[in-house]
Amino acid sequence: MTKYEMLYIIDSSITDEAREAVIAKFAEIITANEGKVESIDKWGVKKLAYPINYKNEGFYVLMTFEAPPSLIAEIERVANITIEVMRRLVTKL
Repeated sequence: MTKYEMLYIIDSSITDEAREAVIAKFAEIITANEGKVESIDKWGVKKLAYPINYKNEGFYVLMTFEAPPSLIAEIERVANITIEVMRRLVTKL
């Protein structure tokens, strides 16, 4: 298995429960597909470098995990259709 890092920005205007549900959704996708989540680091609300969809702040989350390379396409697909995720970046460590 390969080690990856995913940094994603969640809309800061949603409730805390909805934010935790989004974070849990990505962790569940990884664990359900033979992956292992090593850490989830919640950076909190930060100012964005430029407005995204007319919003100036976002909640940053950094997740480190191990997964098969075929799972990355599924994670990116889910991130693209999740309306609360403003931006995401998956990198191989």
